[in-house]
Amino acid sequence: MHTFVSAHPARIYAVAVAALALVAHYRPDLPSALVLGLVAAVLGVGEAVQRTENGKTAAAGEGDDQADDIEEHQADDQADELSA
Repeated sequence: MHTFVSAHPARIYAVAVAALALVAHYRPDLPSALVLGLVAAVLGVGEAVQRTENGKTAAAGEGDDQADDIEEHQADDQADELSA
């Protein structure tokens, strides 16, 4: 379960937000303070989800630097061959 939560925080966040919207729509008699508190909590979770996703994106980008270095070296080798 922890692995799924770590791998898919944005999906879980989306389901929570959709559930909140459904509850607020079908239960209009809920106290507004309760709904606003839940909205604040969901927004706080959204910040954590954003940081997690940013971390995954940054980690994936680190591998791109190595690919760029390889392409740069290949281009240098091709330029050297053409000038020779």
